[in-house]
Amino acid sequence: MSLTDTTSHPYSAPEGILIGHLTPGTAAWEEARTGLTITATEIAVVVGLSPWQSRFSLWHKKAGLPTPPFEMTPAVEWGNRLEDAVAQKWEDEHPGKLAAPAGTWMHRQREWQRATPDRLIYPQPGSEFEIADHADALLEVKTSPFGDDWGPSGSEQIPIHYRCQVMWQMDTLGLHHTHIAVLISGHDYREYTVDYDEAEARILRDAAERFLADVRNGVRPDIDGDTATYQTIRVQADGIDDRDVEIPTLLRDRWDDAYQQLAKASADLTQIRGEVLDLIGNGRRAVCEGRRIAYRTVRDGATYSLSPYAHHEDAA
Repeated sequence: MSLTDTTSHPYSAPEGILIGHLTPGTAAWEEARTGLTITATEIAVVVGLSPWQSRFSLWHKKAGLPTPPFEMTPAVEWGNRLEDAVAQKWEDEHPGKLAAPAGTWMHRQREWQRATPDRLIYPQPGSEFEIADHADALLEVKTSPFGDDWGPSGSEQIPIHYRCQVMWQMDTLGLHHTHIAVLISGHDYREYTVDYDEAEARILRDAAERFLADVRNGVRPDIDGDTATYQTIRVQADGIDDRDVEIPTLLRDRWDDAYQQLAKASADLTQIRGEVLDLIGNGRRAVCEGRRIAYRTVRDGATYSLSPYAHHEDAA
């Protein structure tokens, strides 16, 4: 893969080198993100703040071991489809600014530090055909089904894993401001601004360096309760041997206890769901002291599902 030095590129960043404008899912895109590198979407995983991936699963990916294949969810698909529309809305709200596709970048000194921001923001000094040589900020575009984790428009109150992402992007490119445009529930448009924090960025860098050192040294993270961890363990085996494998007594006891507790918790949850649904009746949502707890969907007039708001994940 050829790397383009941005000192000779018309659109450059203070600390970043443009690798290229790579299409997600292609071999070149995968090459820029795999191996002993940490991307902006991975840094929240490293510090244990990602809702989608675990340190265990990321460690296996970086070590070149099997990991579950990426699955395109409806939330991710529609987030991708709506990115251009939301970015255009941000441009419409900020005359004199151009939000151009950013491409994939790496830090000048730390080649393992990678980032693919959604857009680079350039000031337009004169006409729409004239833009500055250097970007002065980043634009990150998000979509979300619910706004529970998003603060008032104009604030810095965004989900913590997205803060890690944009802080890493700014640290990689050497820029100091990120504008975030988010479309919530398909109609609620909000904007946020996050400023670069050197101390915060250093914490992320140090964590990333320790994580990559663990990969090099074969120090695997402990198995945790994350679904991504379990799914990663599932794909490590290749075939089956007809043999018994002895496990420790303590692990057997934990297995038995967990399944007993699961059975009781399942019965308790079924009862609680029934009580909540009974109170909702023909309503749509269950709320308590201003917080949304659960919502009801209907098919053919009857309740189809009762889902907790807390289990919804924002689209990337």
